[in-house]
Amino acid sequence: MLKKESIASKYNPMNNILLTGGAGFIGSHVVRLLVAKYHDYKIFNLDNLTYAGNLENLRDIEDKENYCFIKADITNTAEIDALFQKHQFDQVVHLAAESHVDRSITDPIGFAKTNIIGTLNLLEASKKLWASNYDGKLFYHISTDEVYGTLGKEGLFTETTPYDPNSPYSASKAGSDHFVRAYGETYGLPFVISNCSNNYGPNQFPEKLIPLFINNIIENKPLPVYGDGNYTRDWLYVLDHAKAIDLILHKGKVKETYNIGGFNEWKNIDLVKLLCAQMDVKLERAKGSSEKLITYVKDRPGHDLRYAIDASKINTELGWEPSVTFEQGLSRTIDWYLGNSEWLNHVTTGTYQEYYEKQYQ
Repeated sequence: MLKKESIASKYNPMNNILLTGGAGFIGSHVVRLLVAKYHDYKIFNLDNLTYAGNLENLRDIEDKENYCFIKADITNTAEIDALFQKHQFDQVVHLAAESHVDRSITDPIGFAKTNIIGTLNLLEASKKLWASNYDGKLFYHISTDEVYGTLGKEGLFTETTPYDPNSPYSASKAGSDHFVRAYGETYGLPFVISNCSNNYGPNQFPEKLIPLFINNIIENKPLPVYGDGNYTRDWLYVLDHAKAIDLILHKGKVKETYNIGGFNEWKNIDLVKLLCAQMDVKLERAKGSSEKLITYVKDRPGHDLRYAIDASKINTELGWEPSVTFEQGLSRTIDWYLGNSEWLNHVTTGTYQEYYEKQYQ
C-alpha cells in the first residue's frame, strides 16, 4: 500500500520537471509561474502544438536558462520513452489533453487516444525510469470536475464523489484518472490528482465560451447560447489555478485528490449578460448593445446541468483560496484580450501556428 505523505521535503536542487501541454491555456500559466519562481528547477515544456498549443503564450520566458521546450506527441510511446531516458525527469505535471466537449462528440476516438493512451505512455515511462527509487518522484495528473457527471440544484462535488461522466471528453478524463490511481496501487507509483472547475483568463483559445464571446462582441457577431442558458458552472481564474497546482506540487500528499474550484457558480446566461455589460463599458458602446447579440441555439447532446466544486479540502489542508471574485477576474480577462488584439488575430486566423517554425526550425 502506498503511504500518504507530504512530498514537500522530497525536493532537491535542480529538479527536472516535465510539464505536458505547457503551450496550452492552463499549461502556459503554470510553466511561466514555475520558471519564474524556481530558478534551481529545469522546466521541460512538452507540447505537440495542436490547434490549441501556442508558443506565443510563452515568448517572455522562452530564452530563460531553466526552461526548455520539446515538441512531442504523448501518444508516441517510443518518443516518450526516449525523452524520459534522455532528460531523467524527476516529476511529471500532466496537463496535456483534448479538452473541448463539442469536439469530443465528433471525435471520441481521438480524445480516447490522447487522454487515455497518452497518459498511459507517461505512466509507463515514469514507472520504468523511477522503478529503482521512487524517492523524490511524483506523477501529478490534472483532471476536470466533469468526471463527476452532473449535479441537481443542490450539492457540491467532493473528492469522494463517484465518477459519472456523460460526454466522450469526461469519459476519457475519467479513464485517465483511473489509470493513474491504478499505477499507484499496483506499482507504487507516487501520484497526486487534482480536479478543477471551468477555467477562464488570458491566453485561452477562442473556442471556449468567454474568449469566444469576447471576440464575437468585438466583431458584432452572434453570441450562441445553448438551450435556455440555465446550465450552471463554477468558474476559476486561471492564475489562481496555476498557484493551486504549484501548491499541490510542493505540499500535497501522495495518493491524494484535491478539488480546485472558484466558489463562483454562474448560470451561463447570467455570465453572458455580465460579460456583455462589461464589454459595453470597455468598448464605450450604448448600454445593452452587446446583449442584443445573444442567440439561443439547439442544445448539445449529453449537456450536464450543473457543476460545482467543494474546494474546502485544499483550502483547509494547503491554505489555498481564490484571489479574485469572478467580476474582477472577468474584467481583467476582457482587458487582456482588448490589449492583445494581435494575439487574438493570430489565433483566429491560424497564423500563430507559424511561430514554432520561425523560432525553433
